[in-house]
Amino acid sequence: MTFCKARPAAKPALILLALVLALALAAPAGAKYVPDSFADLAGKVSPAVVNIRIVKTIKQGPMTGIMPFPGQQQGQDQEGRQGQPPDLHEFFRRFFGGQGGPGGNAHPREFKQRALGSGVIVDASGYVITNNHVVAEADEILVRLKGGEEWPAKIIGRDPKTDLALIKIDAKHDLPFLPLGDSEKLRVGDWVLAVGNPFGLEHTVTAGIISAKGRIIGAGPYDNFLQTDASINPGNSGGPLINMAGQVVGINTAIAPQGQGIGFAIPVNTTKKIMAQLRAKGRVVRGWLGVTIQPVTKELAEKFGLDEPMGALVADVVPGSPADKAGIKRGDVIIGYEGKPVKDMHALPRLVAETKVGNEVSLEVVRDGKKRPLQVTIGELKAEAQAEPKAAQESEVKLGMGLQELTPELAKQMGIAGKKGLIVTSVEQGGPAAEAGLMRGDVILEAAQKPVTKVSQFKEMAGKLKSGEGLLLLIQRRDSTLFVVIKSPDKK
Repeated sequence: MTFCKARPAAKPALILLALVLALALAAPAGAKYVPDSFADLAGKVSPAVVNIRIVKTIKQGPMTGIMPFPGQQQGQDQEGRQGQPPDLHEFFRRFFGGQGGPGGNAHPREFKQRALGSGVIVDASGYVITNNHVVAEADEILVRLKGGEEWPAKIIGRDPKTDLALIKIDAKHDLPFLPLGDSEKLRVGDWVLAVGNPFGLEHTVTAGIISAKGRIIGAGPYDNFLQTDASINPGNSGGPLINMAGQVVGINTAIAPQGQGIGFAIPVNTTKKIMAQLRAKGRVVRGWLGVTIQPVTKELAEKFGLDEPMGALVADVVPGSPADKAGIKRGDVIIGYEGKPVKDMHALPRLVAETKVGNEVSLEVVRDGKKRPLQVTIGELKAEAQAEPKAAQESEVKLGMGLQELTPELAKQMGIAGKKGLIVTSVEQGGPAAEAGLMRGDVILEAAQKPVTKVSQFKEMAGKLKSGEGLLLLIQRRDSTLFVVIKSPDKK
């Protein structure tokens, strides 16, 4: 009988060596793993990160005690305006018994507010990139360097739409600065450092990875954020997000208050374009199409003859705008821009904004279920005028909402003189109207693409809806229009 001879156990050191060699051979060429320490990188970049202190005067007016309207904001124009005008609260309070009333101080008072933020020096001569919300309306801006030097700063230019600002300090000597990288080359999972002054704790360094790209968080019409799990807190705003090469790849700007370890940064490729314009002109020049757009939901896609939800639905066209001159109509769905697919509503404003004013571009739209090409000459987006707020009205509930006919007097009070329709006077929480995104103060102009001016007319149309069937509505909200689909409740 033959017996197998047992081998002696391998030594632990030899096992460890074998594992290391196996991992090294299996790893792809050029692969990098977790660094032993971020200390060298942190020491290299920190001198170019600054603490920003601002002082501004706040005027506090009388408090009305009026709570904001509930409801989800859906449509937006190219300047990001959406929702109801604030003074609709007062209109409803006075005419329809809405809650709220005078209260608080009878006269406005002034007080000084101090705030902290971060920034990054991007040029040896003292140019600093930060967030617009850090320095907006500041009476005094002080920039403190890591070594303790402190200098007053002046604003070169601000861009509220991307929340970026360029400021400058005159230090009389060259300053340490950081190079700008390429955010397009970032991959989900890449290591990054966030450097800034959270809660006033100067030059705090946190590490994490890029968690996602192209995030839409509702901050404005040009949302396109990097998401990171590197810890970002109040005071980090305006500070840099750094890659492992020591380059700025993002400007930290927002956090998710309901979640921990979720922060957002403006991609540096966006920052470079904005910074160049702010430095040259003190403002940003953007392309303008002249349409109000909204998302294409599954229900809207069916109504407008699309195979799937995609593109940007034109809810309104500004008279005399480039879109108007090119023949774009309300109800068109823009699905292509200069040969690039418009996957959703958020893609279009960025594409238009980055187009040089005066350029002629090609669009592809879906109209009446058919694709058609259009040519449009892009105009310049002017600074948003501060529109005077206007007002709205109330009645009985159908499909989870109250309606009242719009009289000429009410239309004038609301700033929509000449319009005819039905005012949404109440929205039942959790009802079909609320689910469709309708809000109190909206004016229904059309139902099933037909004008509707009588409550009885709308009731008749709603009464013919089958269980779960949708009704396409065109509504006026403030100074723009948008489409919604309201569904009849499923009958049980």
